[in-house]
Amino acid sequence: MPSDDVKTQYEVYPYPDRDPADEASRLITGSPSWPQEMDHWLWGGARDWSKPLKALVAGGGTGDGLIQLAQLLTTAGRPYEITYVDLSAAARKIAEARAQARGLTGIRFVTGSLLDAPDLGRFDYIDSCGVLHHLPEPDEGFAALSAALADGGGMGLMVYAPLGRSGVYPLQSAFNTLYKGLPPKQKLAMAKVLFTRLPEGHPFRRNPHLVDHEQSDAGFYDLLLHSTDRPYTISDFAAALERAGLDLAGVPEPALYDPARLLPKDQTLPEGLTEVERMQIAEDLRGTFKTHVVYAVKQGARVAPPMGKAFAVPHIRGADPRRIARAVAQDGQLRVTAGGEKHALRIDRQAAPLIAAVDGRRPLSVIAQGCRLDPIRFAGLWGPVEKALSGFGQLHYSTLLSGPRA
Repeated sequence: MPSDDVKTQYEVYPYPDRDPADEASRLITGSPSWPQEMDHWLWGGARDWSKPLKALVAGGGTGDGLIQLAQLLTTAGRPYEITYVDLSAAARKIAEARAQARGLTGIRFVTGSLLDAPDLGRFDYIDSCGVLHHLPEPDEGFAALSAALADGGGMGLMVYAPLGRSGVYPLQSAFNTLYKGLPPKQKLAMAKVLFTRLPEGHPFRRNPHLVDHEQSDAGFYDLLLHSTDRPYTISDFAAALERAGLDLAGVPEPALYDPARLLPKDQTLPEGLTEVERMQIAEDLRGTFKTHVVYAVKQGARVAPPMGKAFAVPHIRGADPRRIARAVAQDGQLRVTAGGEKHALRIDRQAAPLIAAVDGRRPLSVIAQGCRLDPIRFAGLWGPVEKALSGFGQLHYSTLLSGPRA
């Protein structure tokens, strides 16, 4: 079970810091738990969305994952039943208020531990972000979520990573030794004063990727005063999944985990590397991952995304496909920012009409017909588009908008 210190922290400083009044002006989105992305990695881009999605948000905090999933499914007109569970009554209150502000229904709120997930039912989808690494025995959490996963279901998980959080863990150790036993507000006040005295050469000072401590008291506390926090390399993460009877099904931005993209042109990777070994090389070379987000399924149940399949329905995330098409038509490349880096993706100008035709409803076969391309020519143009955009999490295959209705 979570420690008393962890429970107290999240009652005093619910995390992340959210104001339900802001729901009127913005929807916070990200990975995992973007429905099209879920379908892409977990169900081969072909889930029957006319059937209600039975989901668990385990350790839901103030509600980011919950609100995103419920709102996007509501907007798409798809049925769902979501159970939210969190140990903090204060965090739950904020999550409930956010759902109420949006008029979202179909949500069951529970105050409790994610270790009790199997008692809450069996779920088609489980979201657990930023929680497992805060358990005294994280493997117990992985096992509990695995036991709550229905056959054919999948998970979206996030844990902290060590390299991009350079400097965090020495400060956590020092602060928790210095201020052990103090009330949270006193601990925060004293740590903030000491933080200003850190030398400029401290690894935390030299890490440009850390911002939570600047955004709110809850962010400072969660980042630097947490009493139970262990990071995972991608190898650690994959091993924890395996111990729980799960397989890694995919990551939202696979290009960032491809070490070949970082090698000079005259160098190649050793033969015989496993998928996780390749990903670990990329993590070590980049050194900037603060978190790892993965999709997972029960062992042996992995379904590959339907890359290039005629029946597959493409979606472009976060941008108007017509705008992307215009950029490609103009200079034959697309610029994206991912992992804190800028990437220029070269795409044949002749692929622009294909990109413009993506609407989340037409399968590739219909797009090809509309552009009057035979299968070979279409594959030659679409393949590089698919690789470039899906590699950076901008293209997914899903029947969310095109499949049968209840």
